[in-house]
Amino acid sequence: MFRGRGIEIKTPGQIETMRRAGLVVGETLDLLRRTVRAGMTTRELDQLAEDSIRSAGATPSFLGYAEPPFPGCICVSVNDEVVHGVPGPRVVADGDIVSIDCGAVVDGWHGDAALTVAVREVPEPAAELMRVTEEAMWRGIAAAALGGHVGDISSAVEQHVRGHGSFGIVADYTGHGIGSAMHQPPDVPNHGRAGRGARLVPGLALAVEPMLVAGDPWTLTDADQWTVRTEDGSRAAHFEHTFTVTERGTWVLTALDGGESRLTDLGIRYGGH
Repeated sequence: MFRGRGIEIKTPGQIETMRRAGLVVGETLDLLRRTVRAGMTTRELDQLAEDSIRSAGATPSFLGYAEPPFPGCICVSVNDEVVHGVPGPRVVADGDIVSIDCGAVVDGWHGDAALTVAVREVPEPAAELMRVTEEAMWRGIAAAALGGHVGDISSAVEQHVRGHGSFGIVADYTGHGIGSAMHQPPDVPNHGRAGRGARLVPGLALAVEPMLVAGDPWTLTDADQWTVRTEDGSRAAHFEHTFTVTERGTWVLTALDGGESRLTDLGIRYGGH
């Protein structure tokens, strides 16, 4: 069912199918997190992801997406690459930070999540960038409540970032609604004012994905028309989860535990099962 602004409201059964897709995404990202190492190419990571997704009976969301068609099953963005990195011959090295974005479709319903992985030892500023980005994502999710607004999420992300150093928030790319398509209304910016934007209701599923950089937040796009990198060469981090809010509480559809442990730590009622 679609409401105003093209916002899709899912039935409980459709949310359950999205959870199945989310688990495929979560399991694939967990595999890649444990596997990535110096000497691997980003194409090898992509092949591992495709094998994981297809062996679970799902379809990669990203492969062939948009125009020009995205050529990989995951986005692999290294160091100064913010998002949409195209898998290829690039070799991962010790000290790199690698952002991996993954999507999967099960019976027509999508899951979408991302994480950033440190390859062995990284400088403390890079580790802090990763920590703040992931924490900002969870703060955004924790700010969502039935009857609230998308702006509550945006404000929580921004306030957490502003309170933890001088990291830049990439504003040109946002979170989004998700369901029968990977990207749907409403947009979920990583900055903004609470109380604004679409209302949060049962059956709405959102992907929250802060993208932070160690320097200025300005970006450029490579000749491949996909890879987005920082203009000043500073490092970037990216974390994302798909979630919904039920009458019981918040359910993170792409987290292996449904988000229960992190939500509990933040004092938020867990709404999964």
